[in-house]
Amino acid sequence: MLITKVRAHHIRIPYDAGVASFKQGASAISALEIVMVEVSTDAGIAGWGDAFAYVCPRTSFAAIEEMIAPQTQGQQVPDAADIPAFMEQIQRNLHLFGRYGITMFAISALDIALWDLAAKVEGMPLHRLIGEARRTHVPAYASLLRIGKPELIARECETALRQGYKAIKLHETTTPAVFAARQAIGPDIPLMVDMNCPLNGEDAIAFAHSCRDAAPLFLEEPVWPPEDFATLAEVRTKGGLNVAAGENACTVHQFRQMMKAGAVSHAQPSVIKVGGISEYLDVVDLADEFDVRLAPHSPYFGPGFLATLHLMSLRDDASFVEVFSMKRAACLWRGRIDVDGDGNVEVRQGPGLGYEPDKAVMEQYRVA
Repeated sequence: MLITKVRAHHIRIPYDAGVASFKQGASAISALEIVMVEVSTDAGIAGWGDAFAYVCPRTSFAAIEEMIAPQTQGQQVPDAADIPAFMEQIQRNLHLFGRYGITMFAISALDIALWDLAAKVEGMPLHRLIGEARRTHVPAYASLLRIGKPELIARECETALRQGYKAIKLHETTTPAVFAARQAIGPDIPLMVDMNCPLNGEDAIAFAHSCRDAAPLFLEEPVWPPEDFATLAEVRTKGGLNVAAGENACTVHQFRQMMKAGAVSHAQPSVIKVGGISEYLDVVDLADEFDVRLAPHSPYFGPGFLATLHLMSLRDDASFVEVFSMKRAACLWRGRIDVDGDGNVEVRQGPGLGYEPDKAVMEQYRVA
């Protein structure tokens, strides 16, 4: 079976986050930018993946069209056992463009699509290609966007609990915000704090001390720059709280540097950034070797979210799948990835990722 075409699709789906905001620099973001890759074959079967594209959709789109498609069109479709070697060769061919950022986002999209294809060829769900599923539903945590005002944070936390979520993550950088959330959700609900890399080591340690009584499960990316693993390890040691990081890390090699430094208690590979499923699985093995827990990064709604569900179904540890708290104008999967009343997301048992994207939604929200 041959790869006949590799095509990128840019989909922009508006959303409403209520009192929260999502900004990149000074610009507010009001739509989900999804860049999917469709890998077509001469057997009429297609595989789907996606590349990280929050504020860089045209760049990720171009990387797939200009870098990935020429590397793959006309090649034999690898089976599951051969995908890692196939992808390593792609990485080698493209290494001069860097092994971080856009290049790895595009590589991630291809890798996910190949795994989707391999599972479809075998007529089984993606997770079964890899191992034995430990759970059919994955508990979700509500990933709240930046809000700022403690009283509004408390209100949004209460809303998330009513929706069925059993854990909350903030994107806040102040102690009052953390304590407002804890007071709203009570002592037994896991609370995580994503800081998005704002502080130096000394200030991050001080922040950890200041919010320790609120008992966050972890502080996520408290330090700038995110690759300063030595400082991150110091924050973990001296701050007295668990530390999570990894959404900005690409390939297992960077995760190895992170874990050797003792920087994290929780590793956060993002399947649409790290290099796809193949690299993600290497990170899982590494985390087990270093006794580091997994807390995958997954605030997106394309094929990467489905892939994350399959990967998380293979483990029975107490990990949650991350779901952005927002109202989307549409869903590529017809609402079947929504959190249920018990705070869980179902892992689809159909072939491949389990669902085909809704073509009507794709056409309605396609960016030309």
